[in-house]
Amino acid sequence: MLESYVTPILMSYVNRYIKNLKPSDLQLSLWGGDVVLSKLELKLDVLEQELKLPFTFLSGHIHELRIHVPWTKLGSEPVVITINTMECILKLKDGIQDEHESCGSNSSNRSPAENTRSSLKPRRVQQTAPTDPDLPPGYVQSLIRRVVNNVNIVINNLILKYVEDDIVLSVNITSAECYTVDELWDRAFMDISATDLVLRKVINFSDCTVCLDKRNASGKIEFYQDPLLYKCSFRTRLHFTYDNLNSKMPSIIKIHTLVESLKLSLTDQQLPMFIRLMQLGIALYYGEIGDFKDGETEDPACHSKDALGSFAGTEDEARIDMQYPAQYKGQEFYSQDCEEPQGWVSWAWSFVPAIVSYDAGEEDYLGSDPASTMHQQKVQTLKDPIVSVGFYCTKATVTFKLTEMQAESSYYSPQKVKSKEVLCWEQEGTTIEALMMGEPFFDCQIGFVGCRAICLKGIMGVRDFEEHMNRSEAEACFFICGENLSTKGLTYLTNSLFDYRSPENNGTRAEFILDAAHHKETYTEIAGMQRFGAFYMDYLYTVEHSRGKGPGNQQDFPSGKNEDLGIVQEKSTKSLVIGPLDLRLDSSAVHRILKMTVCALEHEYEPYSRLKPESKDEKETVLNPEEVASLEEYIPTRHTSVTLLKCTCTIFMAEFNLLDRLLPVIMGGKNSSNFMNATNFQSLRPLPSIQILVDKINLEHSVPMYAEQLVHVVSGLPQPSDSLLHYCYVHCYLKVFGFQAGLTSLTHSGSYCLPVPIIPSFSTALYGKFLKLPALWTKRSQTVVTEGIFELPNLTIQATRAQTLLLQAIYQSWAHIGNSSSSTVNEALMNEVFQTTGVKAKNPLPTLEGSIQNAELKYCSTSLVRCASGTVGSIKICAKAPGDNGKEKLIPLLQGPSDTRDLHSTKWLNESRKPESLLAPDLMAFTTQVPQHMDDCHLSGGCVTQARKQMSSSPCCPAQADSQ
Repeated sequence: MLESYVTPILMSYVNRYIKNLKPSDLQLSLWGGDVVLSKLELKLDVLEQELKLPFTFLSGHIHELRIHVPWTKLGSEPVVITINTMECILKLKDGIQDEHESCGSNSSNRSPAENTRSSLKPRRVQQTAPTDPDLPPGYVQSLIRRVVNNVNIVINNLILKYVEDDIVLSVNITSAECYTVDELWDRAFMDISATDLVLRKVINFSDCTVCLDKRNASGKIEFYQDPLLYKCSFRTRLHFTYDNLNSKMPSIIKIHTLVESLKLSLTDQQLPMFIRLMQLGIALYYGEIGDFKDGETEDPACHSKDALGSFAGTEDEARIDMQYPAQYKGQEFYSQDCEEPQGWVSWAWSFVPAIVSYDAGEEDYLGSDPASTMHQQKVQTLKDPIVSVGFYCTKATVTFKLTEMQAESSYYSPQKVKSKEVLCWEQEGTTIEALMMGEPFFDCQIGFVGCRAICLKGIMGVRDFEEHMNRSEAEACFFICGENLSTKGLTYLTNSLFDYRSPENNGTRAEFILDAAHHKETYTEIAGMQRFGAFYMDYLYTVEHSRGKGPGNQQDFPSGKNEDLGIVQEKSTKSLVIGPLDLRLDSSAVHRILKMTVCALEHEYEPYSRLKPESKDEKETVLNPEEVASLEEYIPTRHTSVTLLKCTCTIFMAEFNLLDRLLPVIMGGKNSSNFMNATNFQSLRPLPSIQILVDKINLEHSVPMYAEQLVHVVSGLPQPSDSLLHYCYVHCYLKVFGFQAGLTSLTHSGSYCLPVPIIPSFSTALYGKFLKLPALWTKRSQTVVTEGIFELPNLTIQATRAQTLLLQAIYQSWAHIGNSSSSTVNEALMNEVFQTTGVKAKNPLPTLEGSIQNAELKYCSTSLVRCASGTVGSIKICAKAPGDNGKEKLIPLLQGPSDTRDLHSTKWLNESRKPESLLAPDLMAFTTQVPQHMDDCHLSGGCVTQARKQMSSSPCCPAQADSQ
């Protein structure tokens, strides 16, 4: 009786993914309780169709598959599926390579019938599987649900390989086991009940090793690099919450992974390949891979009326399948007849429900009913589940290594690669969380509690941190940010499945914020820094219906395409906050950072997405007023905000300088000089330095989501409004608060002298906007291409002669190539700059001070002319000398505006003159216009410069009288 219901379910899964199985033999083995299958080939086309991965399977096989079914204890013991040695090889799904290369992939050699089924298969995985009305009621139905919910899956020796160009990325997991647990996360045989509609599972991964190697033209790996990750173990907790016992789809899905210790290793040869894989992930996320093949052009129709669909539609980051009016339906984004690139988030969302719901194939064995058609209509009206995915790491370490080839003593012996550690990055309390509810709402938060960077051993032949140098750890650490876990606590695990205070671990249902306005009020920069302390990023993407109130209402709409929902409004905001940080730029740190930059640039990889040429469409469609008004109603943008708090940067005098070997490579040249042999390193003490402190730096960046389509439409309008023109620009705002700089020195004991101020605290702001695709605006010569505004309320610079000489020595130590020990600063100069506290100087030297107030500069350029203008409120250059009774004497050298009526008196020399009021005229104003092409000077009148000077705030001053 039970076999007739359970066996088809197990057979449906096995037969779907494995080739050449005889259902009769499999059925007989299952009835015996144990199945052992060896040397199995996977159905690669089925895997690609159902997983919807952006990769193609080159091969996939299972060495041994075991299925154990405890028929006599089916209600109390789990079915165990064991896979011994599973290996899959993947490559990027590239249309160009698939057509011009013969890779031998089974997925590329499908039969016409398989291709037909693939084309007819809907692009998106079905959100929920249909129920089976013929399932037996009562005990059997409950037993089947218990069996499915308690299946144990064990994979021993899982091998995954990814190949691209010369990159070979391999992942080897010794053991992975998935099983059901109770409320204390202990292994148990559980099932959902009316009082506890929760299912919990755990996946344990043991000894995960990740290797990143380079292969030659023949596909062989000549030298194996150190593993990127070696024998790392971690565990994953899954928590599913259902609305009722008959729910096929959980209403809340939480998948959280915790890693106690993550130790990564990167060599100079692996760094370019690692960056390449990071770029692959970003390109997949935005759907930028495979947009156009060589020789193909884009359909011009996509840039006319159809482009409006791009603005009213959804962002590449998370596309949404909804029905839009015909005039807002863009071919680029909503065509279902072609396999255009799809955003990674959209793929991930379509796949998540498939791993937690019953499969549609079960009904092939369990029967069907005419009522299934009606059920399919009801399925589309179900609400989207809430999905929470999290990754947590207690401590992570990334070590950067330099490699060198070493030959064996024998001539015929192969060469070996020897690596040397030069840099280490340590990070504590890392959190990566993503929250999704359907495709209209996506939020990702990343943060960590603290981090630091440490110099190791030697660099470029300089043994600055070898063991025999006996240098302290404080000297080796050149970057510190945030706090440590001992003082911060386990705040990075807040509300995760590993937090004992979370609602799931206390028997309550978790609440999620799915409204954009409420989200921004709750997850502020202050709240993020209180939880983490070093770094916090919040990325929020929402799609709001024009008639609704927010993404929270999206669950009330059906997920199918059977209702006109009108225009949707997309919003994308990124907020990054970096906590208090201390950066020490000495010779050891600078050379290691630049060396990593050089290693990252040593590759010949082609970019995944190429910029399309800026060209105006030959066939332009003029929009009617209704369409223009609809376009002006809402234009989606991406807004990014970056904030740095309490930054300290110390630039030391260079103890050694080998920048001539690094800078040419970074600037695009080649390294022609040979590295020197290892030299002895002598640390300089005291070591003077420039210390820069900034209270806060804020950078804001705004860009339209669909800039190309928007510019094509707006540039074709006869008189676009200011609102439309505003969204055709990239806008940048930079604000700096409390910037100050001074001189300090590192003593023999490792402490710092009191800073000597050079630049007192000041604030400034900079704004710039840049026109997108300026080649499309050639017919509009008056359209601004670039515009910038710089504001400086006040700036003061002061220094003595000794301080100026010390600043010059620090600059020359970095500007002059070679060993800097010859330019050491003598002790007398150091004592003159850094005077002992409480000791009065015998012969105090005068201080030269220069200040400027209310300076404003503007720059603007069009296709014909460049213009710059500016104003300066006041300027002052003076010398301060010690006077009698401890008062300073002020000797003015240059000052304006100034009232010169009392110039003949000594009183004028001893007083500090300021403008009479804020309404006083500016000292200077200028305007300059230069044509873009000097050949056209005879047409534009050449270069025009206007300047106006105001030397006094009094209308009766001699300077004004002379100028009049």
